[in-house]
Amino acid sequence: MRIFKLTSVVICITFLLSCNNQNKKENVDTALVTTKTNEEVVLDKSVLKIKDVLESLKYADSFPRNITKGHKEWNFVDVRDWCSGFWPGVLWYAYEYSGDETLKAGAEKFTAPLKTIAYTPADNHDVGFMVYCSYGNGYRLTGNEEYKKVLLAAADTLATLFNPKAGTILSWPGMKHEFKHNTIIDNMMNLELLFWAAKNGGDKSLYDMAVSHAEVSMKRLVRPDYSIFHVVCFDEKTGEFIEGKTHQGYADDSMWARGQGWGIYGFAMSYRETGKEEFLTTAQKLADHFIERLPEDGIPYWDFDDPKIPNSPKDASAAGVVACGMLELSEQLKDEKLKEKYFNAAKDLITHLSSNTYLSGDTNDALLLHSTGHFPKNSEIDVPIIYADYYFMEALLRLRKIENKNI
Repeated sequence: MRIFKLTSVVICITFLLSCNNQNKKENVDTALVTTKTNEEVVLDKSVLKIKDVLESLKYADSFPRNITKGHKEWNFVDVRDWCSGFWPGVLWYAYEYSGDETLKAGAEKFTAPLKTIAYTPADNHDVGFMVYCSYGNGYRLTGNEEYKKVLLAAADTLATLFNPKAGTILSWPGMKHEFKHNTIIDNMMNLELLFWAAKNGGDKSLYDMAVSHAEVSMKRLVRPDYSIFHVVCFDEKTGEFIEGKTHQGYADDSMWARGQGWGIYGFAMSYRETGKEEFLTTAQKLADHFIERLPEDGIPYWDFDDPKIPNSPKDASAAGVVACGMLELSEQLKDEKLKEKYFNAAKDLITHLSSNTYLSGDTNDALLLHSTGHFPKNSEIDVPIIYADYYFMEALLRLRKIENKNI
């Protein structure tokens, strides 16, 4: 009888200890789950989706660009399309977050075809978008020396479009009949390739070209109210300024949302690379003007001056670009209140993009809905576009790094 009682006690104690240990394990597991930030939860889901899409793609020289409204799968473009670098860039970001070797292999596979861009005479300024988003991210994450060679060659190719009389890079050689020597605000983003090359073995003149381009863009593309022209035109021979125009915005004097984003990001990056205070001030004032004009729901319409607002399409891609630009800006500022201002503005944009309104879920193969490409040409209106996904991934990763650094 005593043996039975003692055994029963031992069994009860063992059971209680086991339950207690299990509860502790469950509590630890729960704690691990609950410590994930919102952006990490979104990144987890995005990486899984990107990996699924990667496994469905057969041809490395065809790149996702957009998804037709009501459809599920990407429409593809070839390597010469200005958007070709964004898909490999998305894969590099997914690999950066996850460490998944399958994603790395996919990024390498889709990056490789873009090598030709670096060694082909430039027919537009988008060499930066195409090569820096693919090879640039690849080199940053792997240190592959072959990638470095391609990047340096691409910078030299982009530099052939620089006009010393105007002081800027020609954006669209094929549009000179309409816009003369033209420079668009998007081109600010491609300066990063030149800045990088000048620091990594390229000719130092690349730095001077990038600085000149940024200075002239600041003077001619940025209006007194800190909205931005999409295009400025110069006399090709004399470099004399002719006029400011639009190509993708509502009107010549309207505020095209994505253009404002290119400006915020481009001038903040230019300050980082040069330390020139005027670039930082310009980025701040462009950001302030964007914040002031944002609608109540926190995501810009494709153009802030479209008279059909609120019955006008949104542009999630613009929100993603601006979020990246404001995070860049917040990291460059020394004043803590200003840092917090732009950080919070960027986080708000990312939060809105991470909502069910903008995340595509299982409706299609993209990450984000509701981007607008070229409204005046009735092209890519209120659909998923690859560069929206690219800058969304970048914004999520930037936000995560900043928050982890501040812990």
